Amino acid sequence: MARPVGQIDVAKNEAILDAAVEVLGAGGIAAPMEEIARRACVSKQTIYNHYGSKAELVRAIFERRVHGVAAALETQQAADDPAAGLAGYARTVLRAIRSEPGVGLLRMGVQAARTMPDVARAMYEAGPLANRARLAEFLKQEIAGGRLACPNPLQAAEFFVGMVIGINQFAALLDIDDALAEADIDRTATEAAARFLQAYAV
Repeated sequence: MARPVGQIDVAKNEAILDAAVEVLGAGGIAAPMEEIARRACVSKQTIYNHYGSKAELVRAIFERRVHGVAAALETQQAADDPAAGLAGYARTVLRAIRSEPGVGLLRMGVQAARTMPDVARAMYEAGPLANRARLAEFLKQEIAGGRLACPNPLQAAEFFVGMVIGINQFAALLDIDDALAEADIDRTATEAAARFLQAYAV
């Protein structure tokens, strides 16, 4: 049984997640928990006491990633200016999917789909599904405020993320050397937000 989050030191918890991102991203789903424990300076039993399984550890990794990505939607600026909020969110998404840890974790998920489906399911639920749901909540707030007309916020969230990601994630997965410059990221994020808001304008 996994131990409640409150029963583990926050710094130790972050060290475990940081180590897991490094080890699983580089070594794939078969990477040993012993190596994660060694890098985090904890025992393997401590990891299992807290998370219970590799699937739940992966779930925690992606919950933390989604929290970081969605932070751009939770600012006062985003509440006052939806275009700024969506553009900030899009920039974070683009940086995440092209980062070395992001690519490594995606490859891990592809491996896990065949060998450890419980890990793949945890990654999908805590990652893409939770990310879209958080964006949909932001869109619902904009609808309630009379700034958007959007009959299906979850579908609209999927449209927006798809527009932002485009071919970039697939290129990264295949190790195609066309890394986005910061100017490209900013231009894509700003244009996607503008086009999206235009499509759902009141």
